[in-house]
Amino acid sequence: MDKQQISACGDELYAAMVEGKTVAPLTQRYELSIDDAYHISLQMLERRIAAGARVIGKKIGVTSKAVQAMLNVHQPDFGYLTHDMAYSQGEEMPISAKLIQPKAEGEIAFILKKDLLGPGITNADVLAATDCVMPCFEVVDSRIENWQIKIQDTVADNASCGLFVLGDSAVSPGKVDLSTCGMVVEKNGQIISTGAGAAALGSPVNCVTWLANTLGTFGIPLKAGEVILSGSLVPLEPVQAGDFMTVSIGGIGSASVRFT
Repeated sequence: MDKQQISACGDELYAAMVEGKTVAPLTQRYELSIDDAYHISLQMLERRIAAGARVIGKKIGVTSKAVQAMLNVHQPDFGYLTHDMAYSQGEEMPISAKLIQPKAEGEIAFILKKDLLGPGITNADVLAATDCVMPCFEVVDSRIENWQIKIQDTVADNASCGLFVLGDSAVSPGKVDLSTCGMVVEKNGQIISTGAGAAALGSPVNCVTWLANTLGTFGIPLKAGEVILSGSLVPLEPVQAGDFMTVSIGGIGSASVRFT
């Protein structure tokens, strides 16, 4: 793709997000590489920053086999988190006003205390740089019609970022086994899914290491103070206004959110 096409696609996805509408899959209209898709996502991000958004972290997507199978996407991706995506425990999340076709997923969030710049980052480096881990709901969204995405579509669309909420508990990563910790997700009082840390590339730590090294090849660090969403441990769950969800993670705590 040329620069003009990349800019046009980024502008189109930004407009779709602002206007709450979907667009036809980019992969049906263009021959685009994953590298092209990341440049499109950066154009979308630049539009958000120009409108006042502030980057506060990054997210890793498509890490679990369940999510890969559901979306027919078979490699991880990443996107940028901005301050206007973040909600606090107990705060209502206005998905009907802000999102188009939302799906919730339970995750473990890493809060960093040191910068990480790959390549060459190890799991030990990630753990040493992590201040704490927290339970999290990410509510993903797609500006692509009916979630008809290939990897290039979701990458271009900021890894299908929507909104997220962090729980009110935080623990040192050294105090919990992040590979074996169990997750239980409830929706409207019913258990709908269970998972474990190993569902995300074998461990959420592997996911953050992958991200640090992938971004490092472009000279982009993970920064102290940033929130890193490490990827879903359970299948995506469609949600709508009126739903209430809770995620509980063994050894870490829980997060809950009511959708409006």
